[in-house]
Amino acid sequence: MAQAQDVPAASSPVAPVAPEGTITTAAPQQIPPAASDPATEPASTDIVVTGSRITSGGFTAPTPTTVIDANAIAANAQPNVFTTIAQLPSLQGSTGTSTGTFSTSSGAQGLSSFSLRGVGAIRTLTLIDGQRVVGANVTGVPDVSLFPQILIKRVDVVNGGASASYGSDAVGGVVNFITDTRFKGVKGNLQGGITTYGDNEQVLLQLAAGTSLLDDRLHIVGSTEYAHEDGIKGGGLGTDLASGRDWFRQTTLINRNVFDDGSPQYLVRDYSQQYSYTKFGLITAGPLQGTAFDQSGNPFQFQYGSNGVPSRNASGSVIGCFPGSCLGGDLSGNVDVGRSLQSRLQRVANYGRIGFDWAPDNEVYVTANIGQVKTSNEPIGGMNRPNLTIQCANPFVPASVQAACTTAGITNFQYGTSNAALGNTQVYTDRRQYRFVAGAKGRQSVAGSDWTYDMYYEHGTNYSNIDVNNVMLSNRFNQAINATTLNGAIVCANPVARANGCQPLNIFGGNPSQGALGYIMPDNGPYQRTRQTQDVISVNFSGSPFSLWAGPVSFAFGSEFRHEFYTVRADPYGAGTSATPNTPDYPADPTLLPGGNNWYAGNYKNGSGAYSVKEAFVETNVPILNSEGTGRAAINGAIRVTDYSTSGTVWAWKIGGTWDLPIDGLRLRGVTSRDVRAPNLSELFAAPTTTTLPGFFDPFRNVNVLAIQNTIGNSALTPEIARNTTAGIAFSGSSWLPGLSLSVDYYHIKIKDVISSLGTGDIVNLCFQNILPETCSAFNLNNPAGPNFINVQAFNLASIDTNGLDIEASYRWRRPLGLPGSFTLRALATNIRKFATDTGLPGTIPIDSAGVNSGNTPDWKWLATQTYANDDFSLLLQERWFSDGVFGSQYVECSPGNCPVSTNNRPTIDNNFMPGAFYMDVGGTYNVTKQVTGYFKVDNMFNKEPPKSPNFVNPALYDIAGRTFRIGVRFSM
Repeated sequence: MAQAQDVPAASSPVAPVAPEGTITTAAPQQIPPAASDPATEPASTDIVVTGSRITSGGFTAPTPTTVIDANAIAANAQPNVFTTIAQLPSLQGSTGTSTGTFSTSSGAQGLSSFSLRGVGAIRTLTLIDGQRVVGANVTGVPDVSLFPQILIKRVDVVNGGASASYGSDAVGGVVNFITDTRFKGVKGNLQGGITTYGDNEQVLLQLAAGTSLLDDRLHIVGSTEYAHEDGIKGGGLGTDLASGRDWFRQTTLINRNVFDDGSPQYLVRDYSQQYSYTKFGLITAGPLQGTAFDQSGNPFQFQYGSNGVPSRNASGSVIGCFPGSCLGGDLSGNVDVGRSLQSRLQRVANYGRIGFDWAPDNEVYVTANIGQVKTSNEPIGGMNRPNLTIQCANPFVPASVQAACTTAGITNFQYGTSNAALGNTQVYTDRRQYRFVAGAKGRQSVAGSDWTYDMYYEHGTNYSNIDVNNVMLSNRFNQAINATTLNGAIVCANPVARANGCQPLNIFGGNPSQGALGYIMPDNGPYQRTRQTQDVISVNFSGSPFSLWAGPVSFAFGSEFRHEFYTVRADPYGAGTSATPNTPDYPADPTLLPGGNNWYAGNYKNGSGAYSVKEAFVETNVPILNSEGTGRAAINGAIRVTDYSTSGTVWAWKIGGTWDLPIDGLRLRGVTSRDVRAPNLSELFAAPTTTTLPGFFDPFRNVNVLAIQNTIGNSALTPEIARNTTAGIAFSGSSWLPGLSLSVDYYHIKIKDVISSLGTGDIVNLCFQNILPETCSAFNLNNPAGPNFINVQAFNLASIDTNGLDIEASYRWRRPLGLPGSFTLRALATNIRKFATDTGLPGTIPIDSAGVNSGNTPDWKWLATQTYANDDFSLLLQERWFSDGVFGSQYVECSPGNCPVSTNNRPTIDNNFMPGAFYMDVGGTYNVTKQVTGYFKVDNMFNKEPPKSPNFVNPALYDIAGRTFRIGVRFSM
């Protein structure tokens, strides 16, 4: 696909070009030649290097950069260029259509954003033509789906810190999309795809056009594209996934809640059955425990797994089973398979650019990006409600059960249901981006030397709407199930609820009335309306004013101002009536909580915030060696001062160098830097974000409960500070071994004052085990006054320490075995040797997640391609692989009778193995004419299924769609 290298000369800053065979070693696919006309490109040796602001001829950046050209993007034949870039081994933890699908409130569904080195998308800077892009989420990360993809010439991936050059967020690195600003002609792409299961149907339509007028001084370029991915819906309830997929095993990490009996505390088991609810209802405690109900409401004896026998006491435990769950038995009420495996996505992206050369090598321009991305997903099956109390006198209770109540001498019983009859919740997101840039760039002679300039103003606005359908109001549900008989009719027992429209709900079985459904799930569900704006003014200069003994000394300097703002508004039932007043669509209801959090899921809040950034930088490149005996060497350094309106002044810097050894083709490179990331709008000012946690384990009572996670902002946060070091050796361009390129780079990133928060399970366990009693006030898992909750807030407490190796190699064999064309072998690999996260809290220890395959940082990850291409056709084989790993490195794996005491820091487990995966893809092209090329691609050719996981599935690493077929045609005129 691409080769990490020191980017060579591209062209002038007015119209950067990627000469074929110099920037990337990707084999040229036979794509219709509708590229820029070389004759119109300015003749210049200046370059644009992502990761540096220096644009002088001959400059080589010390930071390793992987470059993916347009041919490699086309060969991978994805409906979204995001997928192609995210396959690079150094990108770990990127988000896309298969991540965030289990969430209602995150707003990240279908959000395509990159994460380098596994440090998160918020620590990876994504640019278009070296310019910032307004965020598509309050975390500040852009959505690549909104980018003008058909006009991409190349994508530069800088594998190292670049804050000294680009400012905040470039801690893990930079992903820079370079567009073709001088495109001439017309080109298009039509593509369709489908999985082997007959779902996730895909359509991609792309069209671009460009021309030059006024003696080649006026350049007009535009593009439009439409893409639709149908997604993979949830599978209902039980264990059957969508469209016949059969890899789901309801694997669960069972907490025995016993620490010192010589056996593992945690057990990994398949086909786990929670016995606090079932599909159409289950009595879960007391003398009638084990009585379940079918869809018609008829009682029957529930089939517990593990040969379990209900204790029929007040605790609701099941003899022979684990706390909260059994193994096997009736699994029809399990809710996990109701989750979407992949979000449905529809995107439209429009781009236009007008540039005018007011003088040779000097241009003024304006650009416009207008796009929309719509997604939808189902976060979980049903709306399970355990731990309900039902009165025996409830008229919906079958007569036989009422009689059993009388016999047992009870007036109520504990009850749980998956609420299968209510259907699945649907989440719809709609992101609209309006981005406009006006700028000027070029070259002028100053004091006898050429200086380039690049200045622009960018204004971007992003509107994000989230709407949730088919979700219950929890308090209305509670009122509706509390039924009684009045004047011979079944009504809600609470007269206040009746006066406000309450309709009784029969939760014994699966036949609720339409009136009850309309009451508990009104047509107007939760909503969130977010508006974000970004304004950037940037001015940069670069030149070589003088020379030393080894060559010209280059300088770059500049400044930038940036303002970020957001505001969000939500519905009154979620946000509270003091924040959002009631309306006719959301009328006042005294049975609801006035402070909000009334929805089962999707309790959005109001909020707003803004900050400003002022920056200035200077960078220099000083050659120190230049002879046949010593080779060529240069030192590169930069410093940037940044003033944040929220947290004051911070400094970033870098120092590094390159040395082309006297040995032909061999180069040493290295750089160390101090990088920064300021807290984003979400971390600083976000109104509480809520996440519904069904089946959360309460260790105090040994039961599974429904809880809400509340995440709130912290305006006292300060910037994260990182130290980033890379050092490596590269071999390429040798006259004695042409076609071969090799590189090995070591990297080390240490981030302190990391903005992070404890997970909900850690908060509860640190209290339960009396390790950190301060966390006890952050949750209530048995809250009679409202929903159970766990509060989560971020602080500058944690640190991240990661290091590893990047290895890349490619070889191009021209005219293999005398055949026309070329054969190219290519491989990229990343080895994560360490990824330690320290929460910074007393009583805790660092957790090394290198090799944790339930996350996104496997020990090894590689990508390899083999391509044969000639003038008529091309064939591509691609292999993707990552190594075996574990569920979590904190666990101590042991067997019964041999386990040490299990602690919060080092819990014991019986199985801590999570296998890696190997995927093979195949593709090819055929040139029908010089202007028309047909192509095909098959991803995951052997239909490799994801392994079992206690977290349902990990789409960050594993392919969950299955074998996917794509065909298409590209054309040019």
